[in-house]
This record gives sequence, structure tokens and C-alpha cells, in this order.
Amino acid sequence: MIKLLHVEDDPDILEIALMALELPGVFEVKQCSDPLEALATAQEFAPDVLLMDLMMPGMSGDVLLSRLRELPGLETTTAIFMTARAQPHEIQSLIEKGAKDVIVKPFDALTLADQVQAIMERP
Repeated sequence: MIKLLHVEDDPDILEIALMALELPGVFEVKQCSDPLEALATAQEFAPDVLLMDLMMPGMSGDVLLSRLRELPGLETTTAIFMTARAQPHEIQSLIEKGAKDVIVKPFDALTLADQVQAIMERP
């Protein structure tokens, strides 16, 4: 099982994403509804992939990623953002900050798990 940490402040998106990611039986999903909760649980959960919202109250996803990168064992964990802010320059900026890719919201729940797997498998 691939351990996936999903950080998202919208409860509806959390619910839809959980169903979409757990259905294929590939991911063990741990969800956090805010960045501070993610920081508190990430190291112990030791995810293989981070799936994070960009715009969250209190701390943006890119700042959260830089904080997660400071934790032992998470320095090179695959990071994917899910955001509606998907202009080419915004995507490039997130990649420069350490994301492997960006999934654009609204996402397709039927293909979300496949998208995450495909991103993880890319060199």
C-alpha cells in the first residue's frame, strides 16, 4: 500500500478525495484538515506521497511543503498540489518549490487515484 497524506481544508473535497483514493485499494490515506495537523502527524505517518491544497487558512500549501521538508524522512517525499490556481507560471512556481506536479481543481474523482499513481511513477 502507498501511504498518502492528504491535506485539505474543504470537508467536501476531503470526503470525495477519500472515496476516490481508497476505492482502488492502492492507497492508505491519512487526511488532515489543516496544515498544523499535517505537521503534527506527517512524520509519524511517514507518507510516500503528499497531496496538498495550496490555499488554506493559516498556512499556504507551499509554506507547508517547506516545513514538511524540514522533518526527517520527508525531505524527498513526492509532493503533489491540488489547486484551482493552475496558470502555467503558478504551476511552474510550485514545481520550483519542490512539487512534482499539480492536479487542477475541480479534479475528476474517477481518475484521481490513477493521476496520483502516474505522477509518482514518473522519473
